[in-house]
Amino acid sequence: MSPIAWSSDGRTKPETPLAPPERPAEAIAERMALFTPEQPRRRLADLVLSAETERALRVALAQIQHHTLLYQTWGLAEIHPEGRGIALNLYGESGTGKSFAAEAIAHHLGKPIIRVDYAQLESRYVGDTPKNIVAAFAAARAHDAVLFFDEADSVLSHRVTNITQAADYGVNISRSTLLLQLDLFEGVVIFATNLARNYDPAVVRRILAHVPFTLPDQAALVRLWRYHLPHKLPRSAEATPEALAALSAGLSGGDILNCVLLAASEAAMRGAEQVTLADFAAAIEQVRRAKAEIGR
Repeated sequence: MSPIAWSSDGRTKPETPLAPPERPAEAIAERMALFTPEQPRRRLADLVLSAETERALRVALAQIQHHTLLYQTWGLAEIHPEGRGIALNLYGESGTGKSFAAEAIAHHLGKPIIRVDYAQLESRYVGDTPKNIVAAFAAARAHDAVLFFDEADSVLSHRVTNITQAADYGVNISRSTLLLQLDLFEGVVIFATNLARNYDPAVVRRILAHVPFTLPDQAALVRLWRYHLPHKLPRSAEATPEALAALSAGLSGGDILNCVLLAASEAAMRGAEQVTLADFAAAIEQVRRAKAEIGR
């Protein structure tokens, strides 16, 4: 029978159900199977970043690559005994390359990557989400994989202080479980978010490096257009990366990918032999309008 919670007006209300009993050995194996490793395809050389972001990312990678030097030879373990593993936070607007970077970091380290999203962790049963978190870390250990939490604000947000139901209590338990797992983990964990301000302060303190991902400047836009324009894509002579960059200030790398897809689709629908600058301009305008009018 589900537990009973009392609302502020004295009435009873339905509570989040408790998880059914399970066999521990079989349960952990089943949960670990939810988190499968992938071989990364992206490379650091493919990343297009601002100078600030690139430097911050390189410094973060230095601690991973020189961990023995820093913590053993130079004695940082004496002042930071919990620093057996490395946690990085990639934050910034959507489409600026955070997920791309996580995969590229795994590739650079020669490790597979395990992607975790909130849907894999969340359960309607009280007590199940913390078990899924433990299983995610266990899977990363088993496969020597980089553990990547996308949309990490879902699991790293502020603690609930005004607890009114078991679900609120479960949020706090899940967060505490994740923090404990971070302290125990000896591998690499990467968080990515568009909403870094929602992080709990206790989480911020446990993350080594917070790397900002900003919208590309003009030079970066040119590089992004060059990267996203396939060699086989027929386009008019005036549709150069430089011309397209001049039209797309304020767009992200993800936006530019969508612009290429939209422009190519427009040309194909028209039966044209090539994608024109006008096709790209129309696609850019469509993406701008969507960003302005939808999801705000």
